[in-house]
Amino acid sequence: MQSDLIISQQAKLLPIADVAERAGILADELIPQGEAKAKVKFSLLQRLDNAPRGKLVVVTAITPTPLGEGKTVTTIGLSQGLKAIGQQVMACIRQPSMGPVFGVKGGAAGGGYSQVAPMEELNLHLTGDIHAVSAAHNLAAAAIDARVYHEQRHGEKFEAKTGLPNLNIDPERVVWDRVVDMNDRTLRRVTIGLNAPGSTANGLERESGFDITAASELMAILALANDLADLRARLGKVVLAYSHDGKPVTAEDIQVAGAMAAILRDAAQPTLMQTLEGVPTLVHAGPFANIAHGNSSIIADRMALRLADVVVTEGGFGSDMGFEKACNIKARAAGKGPDAAVVVATLRGLKANSGQYDLRPGQALPQAIFEPDAAALEAGFANLKWHIENVQRYGVPAVVALNRFPQDTDEELAWLKGQVEALGARVAISEAFAKGGAGATELAHQVMDALAQPADFQFLYEAEQSIEAKLLTMAEAGYGGNGIELSDKARADIARLEALGFGHLPVCMAKTPLSISHDPALKGAPSDFVVPVRGLRLCAGAGFIYVLTGNVMTMPGLPERPGYLNIDIDANGNITGLDE
Repeated sequence: MQSDLIISQQAKLLPIADVAERAGILADELIPQGEAKAKVKFSLLQRLDNAPRGKLVVVTAITPTPLGEGKTVTTIGLSQGLKAIGQQVMACIRQPSMGPVFGVKGGAAGGGYSQVAPMEELNLHLTGDIHAVSAAHNLAAAAIDARVYHEQRHGEKFEAKTGLPNLNIDPERVVWDRVVDMNDRTLRRVTIGLNAPGSTANGLERESGFDITAASELMAILALANDLADLRARLGKVVLAYSHDGKPVTAEDIQVAGAMAAILRDAAQPTLMQTLEGVPTLVHAGPFANIAHGNSSIIADRMALRLADVVVTEGGFGSDMGFEKACNIKARAAGKGPDAAVVVATLRGLKANSGQYDLRPGQALPQAIFEPDAAALEAGFANLKWHIENVQRYGVPAVVALNRFPQDTDEELAWLKGQVEALGARVAISEAFAKGGAGATELAHQVMDALAQPADFQFLYEAEQSIEAKLLTMAEAGYGGNGIELSDKARADIARLEALGFGHLPVCMAKTPLSISHDPALKGAPSDFVVPVRGLRLCAGAGFIYVLTGNVMTMPGLPERPGYLNIDIDANGNITGLDE
């Protein structure tokens, strides 16, 4: 079988205008961005404001492993399978961050014959939305540092000199770092404003840092805004610093929110692309589920749900991560929960979750994990069982997609399918990677059966609960643990946030994706653990409280053998190595 990149480059794609027309998008609602992609205007939402909404399917997975479970392949393959059985369908996916593309993860277009194409355009720049988020975020960082500098320089004369209010900003409580869309561990903590002796020309010296752009609150805002007006309002609420008397200083307070909105205006419009089989796909926003809420945008969903009968989207990592946040964060903002969920599992992924193998990103895989191993498979099944029950905990019907690989045996697949059916869940073997939509029709039928069952969607916790109660619910009901351990800083953060009136916000847990717990070493379905909470941050614009657990980094680093070693161009400008 040819490589993903060659399959994508050799595919005969429809003109993007034809893709739009088949989806029901009018010509004047489209802004072409070359031959293979186009922006979709907000006027589509105005035209279809009263149109009936389709059904929303969220693709999630077992606890991820370095092997990869094929969640995006299943998302795209399922959409093609639904098309093959006669459904009007659209897919909504996130835009890949270039940091992981050049690091260890690779691209995020899917693979084999279930891809969004062209894959190189999707994985590299696309329409520049992530760069716009970086620019808007860093404008706010420059604005707050400049305001601190000028207020300090002029003192009591600041208001008279500028006509602006003196916000009395505490330089030690600037909470807005900078971002870049690249993995660079050396930028995690930096000192800014370095000057020659006796000079302050470069600003005030202080410690700061960089996050990856996908971790920016602005990326979460882009994904959670319902429309352009909502985006603008949320930008104004972003807290950049605190004053000496403890009051939040927002982007609206320093009058930079309007300029940030101007930078993000075009980025707020989803990008239309297509799968290899011509399924219309909206690509928008790019938040990670371990350090943000990890779902595609509400705006893209709103458009797709008015154009299609079924919309397939994807939550990052396992159901304890992106799916949980789709339910507890995204659904609150959108006023729409999932109608069904697909849990992706593989034989090798379950064996990896058995705890009997030591697998690490970037390292060689043991051949034994690809071979029949009944004991490891049975031990790893506990992980799949937990994820099925977790989806059902939200009142959402679950369908298990067993993503087949060439080394898989019929005997082990049949055993696993029988175990899932014994739990009362729907299950199908998917061969979407090798066969495209034709390999996902069994899965498509199972999903349609699940959608015929009314969903009884429910949140895991209520907004009026205290922050500590929400954290306890997440640890015990959300992860199956035995409570939480709050650091002194976390307790102080909770008291401060509730005193400021933000206790009603949902919590966005930042934790490892490699375990249902906070500890990546705890495999399977652990239960005897306590979740340590080391701090909380306010994301008032995004509308959630960011909770730091365990040792989670918001700026990844490059591995020993990063992905960029394989990437190049030939004499004709064709990109090579993007899928290696």
